[in-house]
Amino acid sequence: MLNLNKALIDLSLTRKWLGNALGLSRTAVSAICNHGQWPANPETEILKQCITALLEEKGASAATLAALFDITPATNGTKNKEDFEMLLRKQPLYPTTRKHFGIVTDPFGELTDAAQVFDTPDVRYVRLALAQTLTSERFIAVCGESGAGKSTLRRDLIDRINREALPVIVIEPYVLGLEDNDKKGKTLKSTDIAAAIIRTVDPQAKLRLSAESRYAQLHNVLRESRRSGNRHVLIIEEAHGLSIPTLKHLKRFYELEDGFNRLLSIVLIGQTELTQKLAENRSEVREVVQRIELITLDPLDTHLEGYLQHRLIAAGKQLSDIMDKGAVEALRAKLTVPARDKRTRSISLLYPLAVGNQLTAAMNYAADIAAPKVTADVIKAV
Repeated sequence: MLNLNKALIDLSLTRKWLGNALGLSRTAVSAICNHGQWPANPETEILKQCITALLEEKGASAATLAALFDITPATNGTKNKEDFEMLLRKQPLYPTTRKHFGIVTDPFGELTDAAQVFDTPDVRYVRLALAQTLTSERFIAVCGESGAGKSTLRRDLIDRINREALPVIVIEPYVLGLEDNDKKGKTLKSTDIAAAIIRTVDPQAKLRLSAESRYAQLHNVLRESRRSGNRHVLIIEEAHGLSIPTLKHLKRFYELEDGFNRLLSIVLIGQTELTQKLAENRSEVREVVQRIELITLDPLDTHLEGYLQHRLIAAGKQLSDIMDKGAVEALRAKLTVPARDKRTRSISLLYPLAVGNQLTAAMNYAADIAAPKVTADVIKAV
């Protein structure tokens, strides 16, 4: 059986849906999923590319797409799944490991200071774009894989506002249980966003009951606050869970104004599914796409060694104290899914969270076997 079968299940998609999208019978799709038997027409590689594109549009992760057509062994499929998840699972730095390497602070723990944020060209651009919301109104979406550092940059922005005592009011609606439809969770509607803005900007205000009255109240609250010298930034985390109607309504929030002054900056932070929802070929969001700046956080890749050095220096160590020369390249290889053929490309999983978890696991293992440093063999062993 191919991993494609599990991917369809995880994405709540059916073989019938896939068959309709490809112009194949359900029997033909079952032969592909169960036995890797491909029809003579269309060509296998064309079908693979079509399937990959369809599942990517539905929100499949980079790692899932890379392994779609690999065989899942019936005897040890669970073990393989666990082995893969170890690349991403949270790893604690054990006390014995800290003692072994003479390190007190977890180098890959939560950041506590803006200086600990590692700057890549991507990160610098996002920080600059977010900083501009403090002096002018912007509509921005920051997208990236899980662990790419999106939330860290949100915290960096809020820390700057607090540290410099800037007259900026940050509105963050609660997104607990947020999903893009009410069958899977709870959708965040425009009336909910309006309520969050009113409560944050004017905590004493009593919310109007009707939608029209509430939106008028929202406009008045923002207008008066802006005239008092405040700016307003609406930040929505987990924005990939927003419904299409809510994304369309956000454009109208952004257009609230007082004369030539817009009243609200909007920052959406979400995983790669948000990129698909804001795709240029989706006619239902064309008004939003024309106004929102979409920024994607890429993996560390060529910045891997610099990132490791930066985080270890913050913990009081040099990279050479922890890893030998071959370990960095072994880590890069471990978190890179190689291309299957000339028509595909390798997929990098070198995001900060995955890198930190993998190296932490390697440090724990090195301490267990009393290795003085993390080596390539240690990286391969965990």
